[in-house]
Amino acid sequence: MSGVMSRPLDKAIAPDPISGDQSKLLQGEILLHTRSHTAWGGAVTAQMYIPMGRPQVWQQLTDYPRWVQFFPDLIRSEVVNRLEGRSSKRLYQVARKAFFMFAAQVEIYLKVFETVQASWQQIQFQMEKGSFHDFAANLHLQDFEAGTLLTYTVQATPSLPVPSPLIQEAMRLDLPANMRKMRQVLCGN
Repeated sequence: MSGVMSRPLDKAIAPDPISGDQSKLLQGEILLHTRSHTAWGGAVTAQMYIPMGRPQVWQQLTDYPRWVQFFPDLIRSEVVNRLEGRSSKRLYQVARKAFFMFAAQVEIYLKVFETVQASWQQIQFQMEKGSFHDFAANLHLQDFEAGTLLTYTVQATPSLPVPSPLIQEAMRLDLPANMRKMRQVLCGN
């Protein structure tokens, strides 16, 4: 495990839909943009439309133990304690993943910062320690059409040296399925 603190993501407010094609989002597509992060890491931004109001989505997403239902590889997600008031928490998460020819289990302690504004809400995840060299994520909700636009940005470098293109490809393949599962659970389908 590394004790390296992760640099927070720069985005405070999510951009408009990645491709500018709102109709794809409304038809249920997951929009993705992958990029390199480090020589051994990757970063991705994914967007999806959720046909529910932002307050209902927010209420479910801030129920962190429920995240094991959203992401199939996540086997444990718990609030360890609250920090600096109600809008800051510390999480512990464990995931298992089969990756190409091997299987791995990773764990991570995260500082979580929740921000609520009139027209958007955001959850920022910053790694305290874990099975990554670095990890940071940002989940942003904003009103969109009759529902909510969810933008999820994550950047990570695993402790094991895996070339960045392989990490990006894994993110590109796994994240859309994970996002669809999240939408399915959120909407109760």
